[in-house]
Amino acid sequence: MKKIIVIALSAFVMSCTGIVGNGFKISGEIKGLPDGTNVFLEKQNVSAAAGVIAVDTVQVKNGKFTFEGKAEEPEIHSVRFDKTQGGFIVVVEKGNINVVINKDSIQLAKVSGTFNNDELTKYNAEMMKIQKRMMAFQNKNMAAMQEAQQKKDTAVMTKLSKEYSGFQEEFTTSNYKYIESNPKSFLSVLLVEGMFNDPQHDIKKIKKYYDGLDADVKNTKPGKSIKTKLDGEKKNSLKK
Repeated sequence: MKKIIVIALSAFVMSCTGIVGNGFKISGEIKGLPDGTNVFLEKQNVSAAAGVIAVDTVQVKNGKFTFEGKAEEPEIHSVRFDKTQGGFIVVVEKGNINVVINKDSIQLAKVSGTFNNDELTKYNAEMMKIQKRMMAFQNKNMAAMQEAQQKKDTAVMTKLSKEYSGFQEEFTTSNYKYIESNPKSFLSVLLVEGMFNDPQHDIKKIKKYYDGLDADVKNTKPGKSIKTKLDGEKKNSLKK
């Protein structure tokens, strides 16, 4: 009897979600694009210096589109529309992923439905707050900077440059806080991996944040990449 109940419950769950095993489904909604518009799901070509790999192509129908497939682990993909500028990022992972897009601001698509996509939306919202203040600072002080450059007023240029660099420091600090507060987030492991891009990267700091990540996150491709780089740095330091 228990076995029958379990099987029945499993069938009910699958019928509600439409997702089995590692399957994913991206359900998008966008108004204003004609039926038949191609929608491209792409991911970065890690084996090349630049470029992307085409994963799937579907078409808009009645303002909607759907991508389906399998996701062995979370992975960053991008979605773009034919003959339309801009695109947006989505974490392809198992589960139902919902996307609502405004065709006039595609890059601000609202992605939700799975843990890491909810985290992506939350993270982007916080970064956008800093971005808006930075843009406001630029607009307010652009004329003053140009005038200072013409007059070679180093005091003003130094002051404005220092204030502007403060926004970059704020981005960095916010990333560190996010990693510490969200050890299970796939975004955290991506942020840690990105720390290697700094020519003056601090290996001890990278290791600290990596060690604080959840085991499942460490077992992703970027997590394994970080481990390989840290091991390589350790070997190099022992040789010196």
